[in-house]
Amino acid sequence: MRKLTVLSLCVFLIAFLFGSNFCKLSYAGDYTIAPADVLEISIWGEEELARQLVVRPDGKVSFPLIGDIEVAGKTTSQVKKLVEEKIRPYIPEASATVIVSQLGSLQYFVIGKVAKPGMFNVSKPLTVLQALAMAGGLTTFANESNISIVRYYGEKTTRFPFNYKEVKQGKNLQQNILLERGDVVLVP
Repeated sequence: MRKLTVLSLCVFLIAFLFGSNFCKLSYAGDYTIAPADVLEISIWGEEELARQLVVRPDGKVSFPLIGDIEVAGKTTSQVKKLVEEKIRPYIPEASATVIVSQLGSLQYFVIGKVAKPGMFNVSKPLTVLQALAMAGGLTTFANESNISIVRYYGEKTTRFPFNYKEVKQGKNLQQNILLERGDVVLVP
């Protein structure tokens, strides 16, 4: 009977941990383009109008016939529509394709007392625990109870506390937030 109770508890805990993280990790909607992403933009039937473009720091790309267009903060479907509208005076029945071929903008930083501090360029959003794992884990003298996530919103900076000691004991799991572009995980 005791084994059954322990097994049930383990199954529940695994379902809770993985279920909540999978829900958090799923994206609602399309990917939002940002500087450093690489886009492939082409016009169907017009081979000379196919380009692989890096989104500049100002959020724009340059495309033949239409010049600079703002793409940062937009989805691929929004950029497709914009390209088609701008190129219509030159090619009335234009059908554009926009693909994000390389994610250059999902960068996170893990600094402080971790095995491999640095910048991590990834292809999908990460939680704090996943970022710490990518950084090789905490060192022996890291302060597990006082980790911070620093997030920048333009001029405003926000700090989120993260207590690794609690999370590894299965407590306060909501601290394991999904990181956003440019977040810094600071391990004192």
